[in-house]
Amino acid sequence: MDDVQNNLLAAVQTNWYSFVTSIFVFFILYVLARKRVGFGTRVMIGLGLGLLAGILFQNLDYDTKGITTFGSIYVSLIKMLVIPLVFVLVLNSISSLTSLEYLRKIGFKTFAWFLGTTGIASIIGLLVALAFNPGSGIQQAVPEGFEAREIPTFSQVILDLVPANPINEAANGKVVPVLIFAIFLAVAIIKIGSKNAEAVKPVRDLIQSLTQVLHQVVKFVIRLTPYGVFALIAGITARYGWETLQELGSVILASYTALIIHFVLVFGGLVLLVAKVNPLRFFRKIYPTIAVAFTTRSSYATLPVNLEVITKRLHVSPRIASFVAPLGASVNFNGCGGVWPAIVAVFTAQVFGIDLTATDYIVLVLVSIISSIGVAGVPGPAVISTTVVLTALGLPLEGIAIVAGVEALIDMGRTAVNATGTTVTSLLVASSEGEFDREAFNNGDDDEEIALSAV
Repeated sequence: MDDVQNNLLAAVQTNWYSFVTSIFVFFILYVLARKRVGFGTRVMIGLGLGLLAGILFQNLDYDTKGITTFGSIYVSLIKMLVIPLVFVLVLNSISSLTSLEYLRKIGFKTFAWFLGTTGIASIIGLLVALAFNPGSGIQQAVPEGFEAREIPTFSQVILDLVPANPINEAANGKVVPVLIFAIFLAVAIIKIGSKNAEAVKPVRDLIQSLTQVLHQVVKFVIRLTPYGVFALIAGITARYGWETLQELGSVILASYTALIIHFVLVFGGLVLLVAKVNPLRFFRKIYPTIAVAFTTRSSYATLPVNLEVITKRLHVSPRIASFVAPLGASVNFNGCGGVWPAIVAVFTAQVFGIDLTATDYIVLVLVSIISSIGVAGVPGPAVISTTVVLTALGLPLEGIAIVAGVEALIDMGRTAVNATGTTVTSLLVASSEGEFDREAFNNGDDDEEIALSAV
């Protein structure tokens, strides 16, 4: 007991300014919530206050452990929802379908959009990298102790995806095996239900009840988003100084240029030309997804927010959203598997004086698309995808170590693009299947639809 009290006292003494700043900002955000300031507006305010606090703490050389603790709590609460959410929502989404033919149709469309946009992202990353020459003139030693990540073999990838023990897979946080197990159960429900609907009615009722309960839990956690965004962005801003940014500024600039081009032109173009909705309205409605993905750097952590945004703000049917969103968090890597490997490949080739040919560029794009599937469920998909691409091109893996100092900064943008790509695909699939409420999308009030009360 004395040790606990001493640890608590030491934490307060060394981080009191961090705790006080957090409590002050949380109070501001709480007051704004009580005054019914819009959810998206509060998220943006939290992000802005986080940037200011991070810059201040970095300049004053203050410890941000107190603030980052609050951010870690927020991320943990959201991660708490991922496994049950994926299992129940995928089960509910697929089991509610009328036929297996419909499942095959929306599955094909979903994967086509995921892989197609990843290929385009890779091409954009390649072109931007060639234009910026991010590795020209850079000479930097490989950090001591660097070890390249092991590339999973094809058989390992397949085995990791197959749910040998669903309970164990869920306990270890392996989302893809849980998702596949849910698909098997859902297909069995459809198969039995087509012959005897009464036999599976109790199971379907239970799944629907669990879905409603989980939606309520999601609302509880999402209400903490403005507070979590503040804490996360403050910690990240305080951690990285100008020295790191200046040293690899060209890599950061090239990466964000490619990500923004893909975000605006590809996503905006698909929304406008295929779904035929206003891109500005679309991006405004999905702002909470972008903000949470940007700050948490996790597609899985963004999943609960993304589901709320897709169904409540975009007015995509729950059964499409519940199928596409969990799948997108696992296999849709426009930023991590498309843009980033291309940038790093060109950077590494320039740093080590290796010339890439037109054939190499074609291989780069094809391998990026294939590896985006192969890294599903593997921790650190951007690192694995980049390792696969560099290996395929015969480039030194040390290039990954050189850019490691700024990867966290770039990962924020990569994850935001990944999550946005999933949202765009949900809209495209729903629009093609007549499961998108266009009138509600055009007339709805963004902040009212997400229906989050003050905390």
